[in-house]
Amino acid sequence: MVLFEAKNVTKQYGDQLALDNVSISVPEQCIYGLLGPNGAGKTTLIRIINQITGPDSGELFLNGKKLTPADVQQIGYLPEERGLYKKMKVGEQALYFAQLKGLTKAEAMRRLKYWFKKLDMVDWWGKKVEELSKGMQQKVQFITTVLHEPKLLIFDEPFTGFDPLNTNIVKNEIRFLRERGATIILSTHNMESVEELCDNITLIDKARTILEGSVNEIRSKWAANEYDLVFEGDVQIVGNNHYQILNQQKDNNKSIIRLKTTNNIPSNEIIQTAIKSGNIISFNPALPSMNEIFIRVVEARN
Repeated sequence: MVLFEAKNVTKQYGDQLALDNVSISVPEQCIYGLLGPNGAGKTTLIRIINQITGPDSGELFLNGKKLTPADVQQIGYLPEERGLYKKMKVGEQALYFAQLKGLTKAEAMRRLKYWFKKLDMVDWWGKKVEELSKGMQQKVQFITTVLHEPKLLIFDEPFTGFDPLNTNIVKNEIRFLRERGATIILSTHNMESVEELCDNITLIDKARTILEGSVNEIRSKWAANEYDLVFEGDVQIVGNNHYQILNQQKDNNKSIIRLKTTNNIPSNEIIQTAIKSGNIISFNPALPSMNEIFIRVVEARN
């Protein structure tokens, strides 16, 4: 089932076309990557979803119904540019934002206690925001984003300011939110996080959609005739008319060799040739990373 859908959305600011007939379809309980280089149009689409601005044309739907200003209550938005009041105490501010989202004071306090304890933030309650590090402030804003348990969560560069430990904590919380039923749109330049977290992605460049689909299907599709061969023991092979050797390395009692076919020969022919060199443990397509795909796709348009 599709939770959120944008159909043929176009937005122009003066002479600048920010979105050109962009569509996305976000399945329910999915982590959906919204990707693209700076200036591609991602933030414009996010602002339209949050009713901060409207499209020039196109339609948006939540749960099959046209998106309305009232639906903002069902959306949690963590913007790239953070918006905490520096002089205000952490607990007071979190409570204030929770009540703005429609929670009673009693319910807000119950949920805040749960999250502050879960993220080891209990001692921060009485501190002013300006006393916290950037990463600590980010945790506070993460909580205020998810506290009202919205159907749709939008995280724009959610790992900014975090060290690796806290980045991992927030990644786990994002997975936890999906397991509890949330649908998540994740906008990030961190392609490693995309591979770890996202089920599907849309890549926007120069205001247009240029790539979309499931992460696994996209990586398989973009595998560029490269394969990883793993041999038992110390094995080295040389290239021939059918394939070239890209890399050879040893790992304990294994030899790992990456090769690239030069004339699209069937994989069984590669195996028949390679097996003469030793005992093959595994033979698999060498899937490109999302970072490699991102660069290839964007550079092809420039």
